[in-house]
Amino acid sequence: MTPAVEELSERLATISDLGRAGVLLFWDERTKMPPGGAANRAEQLATLARLGHELLVSDELAELIGRAAGEVGDESYESDAASVVRVARRDGEKARRVPAELRADLTRAASLAERAWVTAREESDFTALLPHLERNVELRRRYVECFAPYDHPYDVLLDDYEPGMKTAQLEPLLAELRDGLRPLLERIAAAEQVDGACLHGTFPSAGQRRLSDLLLAELPLPESERRLDETVHPFAAAIAPTDLRITTRFDEGYVGTVLWSLIHEAGHAMYENGIAPELGRSPLGSGLSLGFHESQSRLWENWVGRSLPYLEHLLPTLREVFPDAFSQVEAAQLHRAANRVEPSLIRVEADEATYNLHIILRFEIEVALFSGELEPRDLPQAWNERMRSYLGVEVPDDARGVLQDVHWAGGAFGYFPTYALGNVIAGQLWDLIVEELPDLHEQLGRGELVPLREWLRERLHRHGAKFEPAEMIERLTGGPLDSAPLLRQLEEKYVEVYGLNGAQPR
Repeated sequence: MTPAVEELSERLATISDLGRAGVLLFWDERTKMPPGGAANRAEQLATLARLGHELLVSDELAELIGRAAGEVGDESYESDAASVVRVARRDGEKARRVPAELRADLTRAASLAERAWVTAREESDFTALLPHLERNVELRRRYVECFAPYDHPYDVLLDDYEPGMKTAQLEPLLAELRDGLRPLLERIAAAEQVDGACLHGTFPSAGQRRLSDLLLAELPLPESERRLDETVHPFAAAIAPTDLRITTRFDEGYVGTVLWSLIHEAGHAMYENGIAPELGRSPLGSGLSLGFHESQSRLWENWVGRSLPYLEHLLPTLREVFPDAFSQVEAAQLHRAANRVEPSLIRVEADEATYNLHIILRFEIEVALFSGELEPRDLPQAWNERMRSYLGVEVPDDARGVLQDVHWAGGAFGYFPTYALGNVIAGQLWDLIVEELPDLHEQLGRGELVPLREWLRERLHRHGAKFEPAEMIERLTGGPLDSAPLLRQLEEKYVEVYGLNGAQPR
Protein backbone atom coordinates (compact mmCIF):
# COMPACT_ATOMS: atom_id res chain seq x y z
CA MET A 1 0.00 0.00 0.00
CA THR A 2 1.43 3.39 -1.00
CA PRO A 3 1.92 6.11 1.66
CA ALA A 4 -1.01 8.33 0.64
CA VAL A 5 -3.37 5.37 0.22
CA GLU A 6 -2.37 4.04 3.63
CA GLU A 7 -2.98 7.41 5.31
CA LEU A 8 -6.25 7.81 3.43
CA SER A 9 -7.38 4.36 4.57
CA GLU A 10 -6.67 5.27 8.20
CA ARG A 11 -8.74 8.46 7.97
CA LEU A 12 -11.57 6.71 6.19
CA ALA A 13 -11.55 4.01 8.88
CA THR A 14 -12.20 6.69 11.50
CA ILE A 15 -15.17 7.98 9.49
CA SER A 16 -16.45 4.44 9.13
CA ASP A 17 -16.12 3.80 12.86
CA LEU A 18 -18.19 6.90 13.64
CA GLY A 19 -20.86 5.75 11.22
CA ARG A 20 -20.97 2.24 12.67
CA ALA A 21 -21.19 3.68 16.19
CA GLY A 22 -24.23 5.60 14.98
CA VAL A 23 -25.74 2.37 13.68
CA LEU A 24 -25.23 0.78 17.10
CA LEU A 25 -27.02 3.67 18.80
CA PHE A 26 -29.79 3.42 16.18
CA TRP A 27 -30.18 -0.32 16.85
CA ASP A 28 -30.29 0.28 20.60
CA GLU A 29 -32.86 3.05 20.15
CA ARG A 30 -35.23 0.66 18.34
CA THR A 31 -34.72 -2.36 20.58
CA LYS A 32 -33.47 -1.66 24.11
CA MET A 33 -33.50 2.06 24.87
CA PRO A 34 -36.08 3.26 27.43
CA PRO A 35 -38.42 5.92 26.00
CA GLY A 36 -36.93 8.54 28.29
CA GLY A 37 -33.64 8.38 26.42
CA ALA A 38 -35.08 9.73 23.17
CA ALA A 39 -33.99 13.37 23.46
CA ASN A 40 -30.43 12.57 24.51
CA ARG A 41 -30.13 9.82 21.91
CA ALA A 42 -31.09 12.32 19.20
CA GLU A 43 -28.26 14.59 20.30
CA GLN A 44 -25.77 11.71 20.44
CA LEU A 45 -26.66 10.62 16.92
CA ALA A 46 -26.49 14.21 15.70
CA THR A 47 -23.00 14.60 17.20
CA LEU A 48 -21.71 11.46 15.51
CA ALA A 49 -23.22 12.51 12.18
CA ARG A 50 -21.68 15.98 12.44
CA LEU A 51 -18.22 14.67 13.38
CA GLY A 52 -18.21 12.14 10.55
CA HIS A 53 -19.41 14.75 8.10
CA GLU A 54 -16.76 17.27 9.16
CA LEU A 55 -14.02 14.70 8.61
CA LEU A 56 -15.42 13.71 5.23
CA VAL A 57 -15.62 17.28 3.91
CA SER A 58 -12.29 18.50 5.30
CA ASP A 59 -9.72 20.09 3.01
CA GLU A 60 -7.12 17.69 4.42
CA LEU A 61 -9.09 14.66 3.24
CA ALA A 62 -9.69 16.19 -0.20
CA GLU A 63 -5.97 16.84 -0.58
CA LEU A 64 -5.14 13.34 0.59
CA ILE A 65 -7.59 11.81 -1.91
CA GLY A 66 -5.86 13.79 -4.66
CA ARG A 67 -2.44 12.43 -3.67
CA ALA A 68 -3.76 8.89 -3.37
CA ALA A 69 -5.37 9.14 -6.80
CA GLY A 70 -1.95 9.89 -8.26
CA GLU A 71 -0.49 6.81 -6.56
CA VAL A 72 -3.14 4.37 -7.87
CA GLY A 73 -3.26 5.69 -11.43
CA ASP A 74 -1.79 2.49 -12.87
CA GLU A 75 -4.00 0.09 -10.90
CA SER A 76 -7.05 -1.64 -12.39
CA TYR A 77 -10.47 -0.04 -11.98
CA GLU A 78 -11.66 -2.79 -9.63
CA SER A 79 -8.57 -2.99 -7.44
CA ASP A 80 -9.18 -2.29 -3.75
CA ALA A 81 -6.97 0.79 -3.66
CA ALA A 82 -8.34 2.38 -6.85
CA SER A 83 -11.90 1.65 -5.71
CA VAL A 84 -11.34 3.17 -2.27
CA VAL A 85 -9.98 6.37 -3.82
CA ARG A 86 -12.78 6.55 -6.41
CA VAL A 87 -15.61 5.99 -3.94
CA ALA A 88 -14.06 8.27 -1.28
CA ARG A 89 -13.78 11.05 -3.85
CA ARG A 90 -17.42 10.61 -4.89
CA ASP A 91 -18.62 10.56 -1.28
CA GLY A 92 -16.47 13.53 -0.31
CA GLU A 93 -17.60 15.68 -3.22
CA LYS A 94 -21.21 14.92 -2.41
CA ALA A 95 -20.79 15.55 1.31
CA ARG A 96 -19.04 18.89 0.74
CA ARG A 97 -22.27 20.27 -0.69
CA VAL A 98 -24.03 19.78 2.67
CA PRO A 99 -23.27 22.00 5.70
CA ALA A 100 -22.26 20.03 8.79
CA GLU A 101 -25.03 21.58 10.88
CA LEU A 102 -27.66 20.59 8.32
CA ARG A 103 -26.36 17.03 8.46
CA ALA A 104 -26.66 17.09 12.25
CA ASP A 105 -30.14 18.63 12.06
CA LEU A 106 -31.29 15.89 9.68
CA THR A 107 -30.07 13.17 12.02
CA ARG A 108 -31.49 14.81 15.14
CA ALA A 109 -34.90 15.40 13.57
CA ALA A 110 -35.11 11.83 12.29
CA SER A 111 -34.30 10.38 15.71
CA LEU A 112 -36.93 12.49 17.45
CA ALA A 113 -39.49 11.73 14.76
CA GLU A 114 -38.94 7.98 15.02
CA ARG A 115 -39.71 8.05 18.72
CA ALA A 116 -42.82 10.16 18.06
CA TRP A 117 -43.86 7.70 15.34
CA VAL A 118 -43.98 4.80 17.80
CA THR A 119 -46.55 6.62 19.92
CA ALA A 120 -48.45 8.06 16.95
CA ARG A 121 -48.76 4.58 15.40
CA GLU A 122 -49.89 3.01 18.67
CA GLU A 123 -52.57 5.68 19.00
CA SER A 124 -53.33 5.95 15.27
CA ASP A 125 -52.83 9.71 15.57
CA PHE A 126 -51.31 11.29 12.48
CA THR A 127 -51.48 14.77 14.03
CA ALA A 128 -48.99 13.66 16.72
CA LEU A 129 -46.41 12.92 14.03
CA LEU A 130 -47.25 15.78 11.65
CA PRO A 131 -44.92 18.44 13.19
CA HIS A 132 -42.03 15.99 12.96
CA LEU A 133 -42.88 15.12 9.35
CA GLU A 134 -43.06 18.80 8.47
CA ARG A 135 -39.64 19.30 10.01
CA ASN A 136 -38.22 16.29 8.15
CA VAL A 137 -39.59 17.46 4.81
CA GLU A 138 -38.38 21.02 5.39
CA LEU A 139 -34.85 19.77 6.14
CA ARG A 140 -34.86 17.38 3.18
CA ARG A 141 -35.93 20.19 0.86
CA ARG A 142 -33.01 22.24 2.14
CA TYR A 143 -30.79 19.24 1.56
CA VAL A 144 -32.03 18.89 -2.03
CA GLU A 145 -31.18 22.53 -2.73
CA CYS A 146 -27.58 21.84 -1.79
CA PHE A 147 -27.34 19.90 -5.07
CA ALA A 148 -28.93 22.41 -7.44
CA PRO A 149 -29.07 22.41 -10.37
CA TYR A 150 -30.69 19.00 -10.82
CA ASP A 151 -32.96 17.40 -13.37
CA HIS A 152 -35.58 16.58 -10.74
CA PRO A 153 -35.50 17.32 -6.98
CA TYR A 154 -36.26 13.68 -6.23
CA ASP A 155 -33.05 12.64 -8.02
CA VAL A 156 -31.05 14.00 -5.09
CA LEU A 157 -32.90 11.86 -2.54
CA LEU A 158 -32.87 8.78 -4.74
CA ASP A 159 -29.10 9.02 -5.23
CA ASP A 160 -28.54 8.63 -1.48
CA TYR A 161 -29.85 5.08 -1.67
CA GLU A 162 -29.35 4.14 -5.33
CA PRO A 163 -26.26 5.97 -6.64
CA GLY A 164 -26.64 7.15 -10.21
CA MET A 165 -30.36 6.39 -10.50
CA LYS A 166 -32.59 9.14 -11.92
CA THR A 167 -36.32 9.69 -11.51
CA ALA A 168 -36.65 9.70 -15.29
CA GLN A 169 -35.20 6.15 -15.37
CA LEU A 170 -37.19 4.88 -12.43
CA GLU A 171 -40.65 6.07 -13.44
CA PRO A 172 -40.89 3.99 -16.65
CA LEU A 173 -39.42 0.92 -14.92
CA LEU A 174 -42.04 1.08 -12.16
CA ALA A 175 -44.78 1.82 -14.69
CA GLU A 176 -43.74 -1.27 -16.66
CA LEU A 177 -43.87 -3.31 -13.48
CA ARG A 178 -47.27 -1.91 -12.49
CA ASP A 179 -48.79 -2.47 -15.92
CA GLY A 180 -47.35 -5.96 -16.13
CA LEU A 181 -48.85 -6.93 -12.76
CA ARG A 182 -52.40 -5.72 -13.41
CA PRO A 183 -53.45 -8.44 -15.90
CA LEU A 184 -52.00 -11.13 -13.62
CA LEU A 185 -53.86 -9.73 -10.61
CA GLU A 186 -57.11 -9.66 -12.59
CA ARG A 187 -56.71 -13.34 -13.49
CA ILE A 188 -55.92 -14.25 -9.88
CA ALA A 189 -58.95 -12.31 -8.66
CA ALA A 190 -61.15 -14.30 -11.06
CA ALA A 191 -59.75 -17.64 -9.83
CA GLU A 192 -60.85 -19.57 -6.77
CA GLN A 193 -59.08 -18.15 -3.73
CA VAL A 194 -56.56 -20.39 -1.99
CA ASP A 195 -56.88 -21.16 1.70
CA GLY A 196 -54.42 -19.32 3.94
CA ALA A 197 -56.01 -20.29 7.25
CA CYS A 198 -53.12 -22.43 8.49
CA LEU A 199 -50.98 -19.33 8.99
CA HIS A 200 -53.65 -17.63 11.10
CA GLY A 201 -54.72 -18.61 14.58
CA THR A 202 -53.14 -18.44 18.02
CA PHE A 203 -49.35 -18.45 18.08
CA PRO A 204 -47.98 -17.39 21.50
CA SER A 205 -44.92 -15.17 21.43
CA ALA A 206 -42.85 -17.69 23.38
CA GLY A 207 -43.41 -20.26 20.66
CA GLN A 208 -42.60 -17.73 17.96
CA ARG A 209 -39.35 -16.90 19.70
CA ARG A 210 -38.45 -20.58 19.75
CA LEU A 211 -39.39 -20.87 16.08
CA SER A 212 -37.20 -17.84 15.32
CA ASP A 213 -34.21 -19.41 17.07
CA LEU A 214 -34.64 -22.70 15.20
CA LEU A 215 -35.07 -20.96 11.88
CA LEU A 216 -32.11 -18.65 12.39
CA ALA A 217 -29.89 -21.57 13.43
CA GLU A 218 -30.43 -23.11 9.98
CA LEU A 219 -29.72 -19.93 8.01
CA PRO A 220 -26.09 -19.61 6.83
CA LEU A 221 -24.99 -16.95 9.31
CA PRO A 222 -22.31 -17.70 11.93
CA GLU A 223 -23.92 -17.93 15.36
CA SER A 224 -21.12 -15.90 16.96
CA GLU A 225 -21.65 -13.04 14.50
CA ARG A 226 -25.38 -12.32 14.84
CA ARG A 227 -28.12 -11.79 17.39
CA LEU A 228 -31.92 -11.55 17.25
CA ASP A 229 -34.17 -9.05 19.00
CA GLU A 230 -37.77 -7.92 18.88
CA THR A 231 -38.84 -4.51 17.57
CA VAL A 232 -41.89 -2.66 16.27
CA HIS A 233 -40.69 -2.46 12.66
CA PRO A 234 -38.23 -5.26 11.74
CA PHE A 235 -34.82 -4.28 10.39
CA ALA A 236 -31.22 -5.50 10.24
CA ALA A 237 -28.20 -3.46 11.31
CA ALA A 238 -24.55 -4.22 10.66
CA ILE A 239 -22.32 -2.84 13.39
CA ALA A 240 -19.60 -4.71 11.49
CA PRO A 241 -19.68 -7.57 8.98
CA THR A 242 -19.18 -9.87 11.96
CA ASP A 243 -21.61 -8.07 14.31
CA LEU A 244 -25.07 -8.35 12.79
CA ARG A 245 -28.22 -7.29 14.59
CA ILE A 246 -31.39 -8.89 13.23
CA THR A 247 -34.82 -7.93 14.51
CA THR A 248 -38.30 -9.34 14.01
CA ARG A 249 -41.86 -8.83 15.23
CA PHE A 250 -44.29 -11.31 16.79
CA ASP A 251 -47.95 -11.23 15.72
CA GLU A 252 -49.77 -13.78 17.86
CA GLY A 253 -52.54 -14.06 15.29
CA TYR A 254 -50.36 -14.61 12.19
CA VAL A 255 -47.21 -16.69 12.20
CA GLY A 256 -46.21 -15.51 8.71
CA THR A 257 -45.00 -12.21 10.13
CA VAL A 258 -42.18 -13.76 12.11
CA LEU A 259 -41.33 -16.37 9.46
CA TRP A 260 -40.76 -14.13 6.50
CA SER A 261 -39.62 -11.00 8.30
CA LEU A 262 -36.85 -13.04 9.91
CA ILE A 263 -35.74 -14.58 6.61
CA HIS A 264 -35.93 -11.14 4.98
CA GLU A 265 -33.73 -9.47 7.58
CA ALA A 266 -31.31 -12.40 7.57
CA GLY A 267 -30.91 -11.80 3.84
CA HIS A 268 -29.66 -8.30 4.61
CA ALA A 269 -27.32 -9.70 7.24
CA MET A 270 -25.91 -12.32 4.86
CA TYR A 271 -25.03 -9.58 2.37
CA GLU A 272 -23.06 -7.62 4.97
CA ASN A 273 -21.48 -10.81 6.31
CA GLY A 274 -20.24 -11.76 2.84
CA ILE A 275 -18.32 -8.57 2.09
CA ALA A 276 -14.59 -9.21 1.75
CA PRO A 277 -12.93 -8.59 5.16
CA GLU A 278 -10.22 -6.44 3.60
CA LEU A 279 -12.88 -3.89 2.61
CA GLY A 280 -13.93 -3.35 6.22
CA ARG A 281 -13.70 0.11 7.81
CA SER A 282 -13.67 1.70 4.34
CA PRO A 283 -16.27 3.26 2.03
CA LEU A 284 -16.40 -0.12 0.27
CA GLY A 285 -17.34 -2.09 3.39
CA SER A 286 -21.12 -2.16 2.93
CA GLY A 287 -23.69 -3.05 0.29
CA LEU A 288 -23.43 -1.06 -2.92
CA SER A 289 -27.01 0.25 -2.83
CA LEU A 290 -30.33 -0.23 -1.08
CA GLY A 291 -31.79 -1.76 -4.24
CA PHE A 292 -29.12 -4.46 -4.20
CA HIS A 293 -29.55 -4.87 -0.45
CA GLU A 294 -33.28 -5.38 -0.93
CA SER A 295 -32.59 -7.84 -3.74
CA GLN A 296 -30.91 -10.04 -1.15
CA SER A 297 -33.58 -9.80 1.52
CA ARG A 298 -36.42 -10.26 -0.98
CA LEU A 299 -34.64 -13.15 -2.71
CA TRP A 300 -34.25 -15.06 0.56
CA GLU A 301 -37.72 -14.16 1.79
CA ASN A 302 -39.69 -14.97 -1.37
CA TRP A 303 -37.69 -16.97 -3.89
CA VAL A 304 -36.38 -19.21 -1.09
CA GLY A 305 -38.65 -18.75 1.92
CA ARG A 306 -41.94 -19.15 0.03
CA SER A 307 -40.76 -21.90 -2.32
CA LEU A 308 -42.32 -25.36 -2.14
CA PRO A 309 -38.99 -27.19 -1.56
CA TYR A 310 -37.99 -24.95 1.36
CA LEU A 311 -41.46 -25.06 2.91
CA GLU A 312 -41.38 -28.88 2.73
CA HIS A 313 -38.17 -28.68 4.73
CA LEU A 314 -39.63 -26.13 7.18
CA LEU A 315 -42.92 -27.92 7.86
CA PRO A 316 -41.56 -30.42 10.45
CA THR A 317 -40.22 -27.49 12.48
CA LEU A 318 -43.60 -25.76 12.36
CA ARG A 319 -45.26 -29.00 13.48
CA GLU A 320 -42.79 -29.33 16.34
CA VAL A 321 -43.33 -25.79 17.65
CA PHE A 322 -47.06 -25.40 16.88
CA PRO A 323 -48.47 -28.94 16.65
CA ASP A 324 -52.10 -27.88 17.02
CA ALA A 325 -51.84 -25.57 14.01
CA PHE A 326 -49.67 -27.64 11.67
CA SER A 327 -49.99 -31.34 12.51
CA GLN A 328 -52.59 -31.85 9.76
CA VAL A 329 -51.11 -29.37 7.26
CA GLU A 330 -49.36 -30.72 4.18
CA ALA A 331 -46.55 -28.99 2.29
CA ALA A 332 -48.67 -28.14 -0.76
CA GLN A 333 -51.26 -26.52 1.51
CA LEU A 334 -48.58 -24.50 3.31
CA HIS A 335 -47.13 -23.45 -0.06
CA ARG A 336 -50.51 -22.17 -1.25
CA ALA A 337 -51.06 -20.32 2.03
CA ALA A 338 -47.59 -18.76 1.86
CA ASN A 339 -48.33 -17.50 -1.65
CA ARG A 340 -51.96 -16.45 -1.24
CA VAL A 341 -52.72 -13.22 -3.11
CA GLU A 342 -55.02 -10.79 -1.39
CA PRO A 343 -54.84 -7.00 -1.60
CA SER A 344 -54.15 -5.82 1.92
CA LEU A 345 -53.38 -2.79 4.03
CA ILE A 346 -49.93 -3.61 5.38
CA ARG A 347 -46.88 -3.51 3.09
CA VAL A 348 -44.65 -5.82 5.10
CA GLU A 349 -47.36 -8.51 5.06
CA ALA A 350 -48.25 -8.06 1.38
CA ASP A 351 -47.99 -10.96 -1.05
CA GLU A 352 -45.47 -10.86 -3.87
CA ALA A 353 -48.05 -10.03 -6.53
CA THR A 354 -49.40 -6.90 -4.82
CA TYR A 355 -46.27 -5.82 -2.92
CA ASN A 356 -44.89 -3.58 -5.65
CA LEU A 357 -48.14 -1.63 -5.81
CA HIS A 358 -47.53 -0.64 -2.17
CA ILE A 359 -44.12 0.64 -3.21
CA ILE A 360 -45.32 2.47 -6.31
CA LEU A 361 -47.95 4.43 -4.39
CA ARG A 362 -45.33 5.51 -1.84
CA PHE A 363 -42.93 6.48 -4.62
CA GLU A 364 -45.61 8.63 -6.26
CA ILE A 365 -46.38 10.35 -2.97
CA GLU A 366 -42.71 11.09 -2.35
CA VAL A 367 -42.23 12.54 -5.83
CA ALA A 368 -45.31 14.73 -5.29
CA LEU A 369 -43.97 15.90 -1.91
CA PHE A 370 -40.69 17.08 -3.37
CA SER A 371 -42.24 18.46 -6.54
CA GLY A 372 -44.37 20.76 -4.39
CA GLU A 373 -47.65 19.06 -5.33
CA LEU A 374 -48.24 17.73 -1.80
CA GLU A 375 -47.51 18.93 1.73
CA PRO A 376 -47.09 16.66 4.76
CA ARG A 377 -50.59 17.47 5.99
CA ASP A 378 -51.98 16.01 2.76
CA LEU A 379 -50.37 12.60 3.26
CA PRO A 380 -53.32 10.68 4.80
CA GLN A 381 -55.70 11.70 2.02
CA ALA A 382 -53.18 10.99 -0.74
CA TRP A 383 -52.36 7.64 0.85
CA ASN A 384 -55.97 6.56 1.23
CA GLU A 385 -56.87 7.55 -2.32
CA ARG A 386 -54.02 5.54 -3.80
CA MET A 387 -54.73 2.50 -1.63
CA ARG A 388 -58.28 2.56 -2.95
CA SER A 389 -57.17 3.05 -6.55
CA TYR A 390 -54.23 0.61 -6.67
CA LEU A 391 -55.27 -2.10 -4.24
CA GLY A 392 -59.01 -1.66 -3.91
CA VAL A 393 -58.90 -1.47 -0.13
CA GLU A 394 -60.31 1.11 2.25
CA VAL A 395 -57.99 2.37 4.97
CA PRO A 396 -59.79 2.22 8.35
CA ASP A 397 -57.28 4.25 10.34
CA ASP A 398 -53.88 5.91 10.06
CA ALA A 399 -52.09 3.17 12.02
CA ARG A 400 -52.87 0.77 9.18
CA GLY A 401 -52.41 3.53 6.64
CA VAL A 402 -49.93 6.35 6.43
CA LEU A 403 -48.38 5.58 9.83
CA GLN A 404 -47.57 1.91 9.17
CA ASP A 405 -43.98 2.49 7.99
CA VAL A 406 -41.19 4.16 9.95
CA HIS A 407 -39.28 5.44 6.92
CA TRP A 408 -40.74 8.93 6.58
CA ALA A 409 -40.43 9.51 10.31
CA GLY A 410 -36.78 8.55 9.91
CA GLY A 411 -36.35 11.06 7.10
CA ALA A 412 -35.67 8.27 4.58
CA PHE A 413 -37.27 9.86 1.53
CA GLY A 414 -36.00 8.14 -1.62
CA TYR A 415 -35.75 4.79 0.17
CA PHE A 416 -39.06 3.16 -0.77
CA PRO A 417 -38.38 2.64 -4.50
CA THR A 418 -35.40 0.48 -3.60
CA TYR A 419 -37.82 -2.25 -2.47
CA ALA A 420 -39.23 -2.52 -5.99
CA LEU A 421 -35.75 -2.29 -7.48
CA GLY A 422 -34.75 -5.11 -5.16
CA ASN A 423 -37.52 -7.32 -6.53
CA VAL A 424 -36.47 -6.57 -10.10
CA ILE A 425 -32.81 -7.33 -9.36
CA ALA A 426 -33.72 -10.51 -7.47
CA GLY A 427 -35.69 -11.71 -10.48
CA GLN A 428 -32.71 -11.16 -12.75
CA LEU A 429 -30.36 -12.88 -10.28
CA TRP A 430 -32.67 -15.86 -9.88
CA ASP A 431 -32.50 -16.67 -13.59
CA LEU A 432 -28.70 -16.82 -13.27
CA ILE A 433 -28.81 -18.83 -10.06
CA VAL A 434 -31.08 -21.62 -11.32
CA GLU A 435 -28.95 -21.90 -14.46
CA GLU A 436 -25.68 -22.15 -12.56
CA LEU A 437 -26.98 -24.19 -9.58
CA PRO A 438 -29.00 -26.93 -11.30
CA ASP A 439 -29.51 -28.82 -8.00
CA LEU A 440 -30.81 -25.75 -6.17
CA HIS A 441 -34.37 -26.94 -5.59
CA GLU A 442 -33.19 -30.27 -4.19
CA GLN A 443 -30.77 -28.40 -1.93
CA LEU A 444 -33.54 -26.13 -0.63
CA GLY A 445 -35.67 -29.18 0.06
CA ARG A 446 -32.90 -30.53 2.27
CA GLY A 447 -32.37 -27.18 3.97
CA GLU A 448 -28.93 -26.86 2.40
CA LEU A 449 -28.58 -23.10 2.00
CA VAL A 450 -24.80 -22.68 1.92
CA PRO A 451 -24.44 -23.29 -1.85
CA LEU A 452 -26.82 -20.43 -2.63
CA ARG A 453 -25.12 -18.16 -0.11
CA GLU A 454 -21.72 -18.96 -1.60
CA TRP A 455 -22.93 -18.18 -5.12
CA LEU A 456 -24.23 -14.81 -3.94
CA ARG A 457 -21.07 -14.16 -1.93
CA GLU A 458 -18.80 -14.85 -4.90
CA ARG A 459 -20.81 -12.98 -7.51
CA LEU A 460 -22.06 -10.02 -5.46
CA HIS A 461 -21.42 -9.80 -1.73
CA ARG A 462 -17.62 -9.84 -1.64
CA HIS A 463 -17.38 -6.70 -3.81
CA GLY A 464 -19.05 -4.49 -1.22
CA ALA A 465 -19.59 -1.00 -2.62
CA LYS A 466 -16.85 -1.09 -5.26
CA PHE A 467 -19.25 -0.57 -8.15
CA GLU A 468 -22.28 1.59 -8.82
CA PRO A 469 -25.60 -0.27 -9.24
CA ALA A 470 -25.68 0.12 -13.03
CA GLU A 471 -22.16 -1.29 -13.25
CA MET A 472 -23.00 -4.27 -11.06
CA ILE A 473 -26.17 -5.28 -12.88
CA GLU A 474 -24.22 -5.09 -16.14
CA ARG A 475 -21.42 -7.25 -14.69
CA LEU A 476 -23.93 -9.81 -13.43
CA THR A 477 -26.40 -10.03 -16.29
CA GLY A 478 -24.73 -8.35 -19.27
CA GLY A 479 -27.54 -5.80 -19.49
CA PRO A 480 -29.53 -3.13 -17.62
CA LEU A 481 -32.32 -3.41 -15.07
CA ASP A 482 -35.17 -5.42 -16.56
CA SER A 483 -38.54 -6.24 -14.98
CA ALA A 484 -39.31 -9.06 -17.46
CA PRO A 485 -37.72 -11.90 -15.42
CA LEU A 486 -39.66 -10.88 -12.30
CA LEU A 487 -42.96 -10.65 -14.19
CA ARG A 488 -42.36 -14.03 -15.84
CA GLN A 489 -41.46 -15.71 -12.54
CA LEU A 490 -44.57 -14.31 -10.84
CA GLU A 491 -46.68 -15.55 -13.74
CA GLU A 492 -45.18 -19.03 -13.42
CA LYS A 493 -45.66 -19.09 -9.65
CA TYR A 494 -49.30 -18.07 -9.69
CA VAL A 495 -50.22 -20.30 -12.61
CA GLU A 496 -49.07 -23.12 -10.32
CA VAL A 497 -50.55 -21.85 -7.05
CA TYR A 498 -53.93 -20.74 -8.43
CA GLY A 499 -54.28 -23.19 -11.32
CA LEU A 500 -54.48 -20.40 -13.89
CA ASN A 501 -54.79 -21.39 -17.55
CA GLY A 502 -56.26 -24.72 -16.53
CA ALA A 503 -53.19 -25.86 -14.57
CA GLN A 504 -53.74 -27.94 -11.45
CA PRO A 505 -53.14 -25.88 -8.29
CA ARG A 506 -50.46 -27.24 -5.97
